[in-house]
Amino acid sequence: MPLSSSASICQALLYPRSIALVGVSDDVNKTGGRPLQFMRRSGFAGTIYPINPNRTQVQGEKAWPSLAALPEVPEHVFVLSPTDSVVPTVQECADLGVKLVTILASGFSESGAEGVAREDALRAIARQSGMRILGPSSLGVVNPGNGLMLTANAAFAEPDMPKGNVFVASHSGSMIGALVSRGKARGVGFAGLVSVGSEVDLSVGEICAATLDDPVIQGYVLFLESLRHGDAIQAFAREAAKRGKPVVAYKLGRSSAAAEMAATHTGALAGEDDIADAFLKDLGVVRVEMLETLFEVFPLARKIPLVPKTGKRVGVVTTTGGGAAMVVDQLGIRDVTVQPVSAETLARLQAANIPGSAGRVLDLTLAGTKYEVMKKALDILLEAPEFDMVVAVVGSSARFNPDLAVKPIIDSAHHAKPLLAMLVPDAPQALAQLTQAQIPCFRSPEACADAIASVLARRIPGTPATVRASAGQGQALNEAQAYALLDTLQVPHAPAATFDIASPPAALPFDYPVVAKVCSAQIPHKTEVGGVVLGIENAQQLAHAFATLRANLAERAPGIACDQVLVQPMRRGLTEVLVGYRVDADAGPIIMLAAGGIWAEVMRDRSIRLAPVSVATAREMIGEVKMLQTVCGLRGKPRGDLEALAQAIANLSQLALRPELRVSEAEVNPLMVMPEGRGVMAVDALIMQY
Repeated sequence: MPLSSSASICQALLYPRSIALVGVSDDVNKTGGRPLQFMRRSGFAGTIYPINPNRTQVQGEKAWPSLAALPEVPEHVFVLSPTDSVVPTVQECADLGVKLVTILASGFSESGAEGVAREDALRAIARQSGMRILGPSSLGVVNPGNGLMLTANAAFAEPDMPKGNVFVASHSGSMIGALVSRGKARGVGFAGLVSVGSEVDLSVGEICAATLDDPVIQGYVLFLESLRHGDAIQAFAREAAKRGKPVVAYKLGRSSAAAEMAATHTGALAGEDDIADAFLKDLGVVRVEMLETLFEVFPLARKIPLVPKTGKRVGVVTTTGGGAAMVVDQLGIRDVTVQPVSAETLARLQAANIPGSAGRVLDLTLAGTKYEVMKKALDILLEAPEFDMVVAVVGSSARFNPDLAVKPIIDSAHHAKPLLAMLVPDAPQALAQLTQAQIPCFRSPEACADAIASVLARRIPGTPATVRASAGQGQALNEAQAYALLDTLQVPHAPAATFDIASPPAALPFDYPVVAKVCSAQIPHKTEVGGVVLGIENAQQLAHAFATLRANLAERAPGIACDQVLVQPMRRGLTEVLVGYRVDADAGPIIMLAAGGIWAEVMRDRSIRLAPVSVATAREMIGEVKMLQTVCGLRGKPRGDLEALAQAIANLSQLALRPELRVSEAEVNPLMVMPEGRGVMAVDALIMQY
């Protein structure tokens, strides 16, 4: 079986039969002494070879002087020795035929040129030998199921780590320990945890993909600092979605500044985290905002499968009005609306003699602390057609009478419709009972709302792109060439004609008024050099415009070749939008729709998806851009041709499936939205080819 196969990676990573610890310390209080101590304490059944050339014994066990002195080739080697010794040790492992090496040391690409050279050497060893490398800067691998505590993370000194069915892959080594301790406090266990470090070889996506066939693993947590190796994450997430294994991600970087502007506005408007957000949601990943939610969201993610048209209507029943109000508020700020009880459902509640008041929420007051009252109310709400899920908010009784408070919820859990619980007081016993019953339960209204909004925000993965990120930005097309490419994609644009800049035409193939623009691939942003003249009414004004353009070029762009002028008829739509396409280095091709014109960078009113998108997805994007609500026919206002806009977005996004066109960026800004039935029209376009 090749070492690159998923089965062999999973075996060497989580189920190794033999392990060598290079540079293991005799001092259990030191980082290098922890893995041996942890694995002996946890009862790891495989063979462990301590390697220390300076000692004959380590922690009371025989120590071997070198890897070459071992009676067998270990399957997995954990290199605990200093940075300077790492590359020679890894080369020795490759020469011996070791399958997997984990590297604890730092001091690689993050430390300057010398570190970059070390990292390059590691890549070369992996590539030439087929041996896989985890790290550098990896705190190791943990599998609670077989006692594999191959980690230097001090948090694993804690005994009795609970087992579970969730696998964790983290860029941060310290976080695997933090997740275990937090999970243990909530009765949540794990099937495995991996600190991926710098991903010089094995990455988050490839590691997780290698474990998909493991029957113990039923879901994944990703702690991400970036989208490094985004193609591997994408391949894994798509396959996990097919298998119904939920993936939850907590990604850092929400507050980072927008990505540096590339050739187009799209680079500035689609900030790094905006792209990451679209990337994860479009792959069916549940991206949570709160660390707390990581431990509470899985039962809900399993209860709500990744299927089309997942309902978003939430019903709330409570014994405490204040607690319910907190949930409603937190859902509201996440654009999830709580659905009021319908007249028909209210009649059923009244017929069943259910006390309380029904407004935005069904408040049972203290009467809801009685089993029969809450149970009848839940039965009716779970059958009510106006709700897609129901949240039961429980007050003080959850702490003081946990058996009574949660029993009606547990007894209602068999219903196909999701039922969630949010406990207002600190009620660990009630939470434990709900967790045992696999009912989604939450300690805070923020985590409850975060879980609901995050699960509902994920989307079924669409068609994977065939275009891959290219090196460098490439060269711009001139505007006339850009329109020719738009014709290939069937994206409508205004009529255009090009003329020699020195010879204004006596006649045009379209009527005045017109606009005249310099047409040069070397001038992507024409207004910056005075390269646009608007409102030209006749041939005399056109000749004057050509002269103005020549003068402006001579003054503001000396030495830049430009011998053409593009002329177009002036057009006005109901509104203007920006449609941008870009191949992101990590996420791959994306498509963006934003408010156009002067509002593009002021309002940052936009929607982003992985490209390509269908017309149906483009309609969803249109619904997310607030400015476009002004042309939806509200209050008698004219309707724009939003169906034509959706088609244009989908058509431009097909660049993701056209590698032969070599487009790294494409932006139509503005794209005019005409009245309904009259289509859309590009009146400027910038396209970069690599």
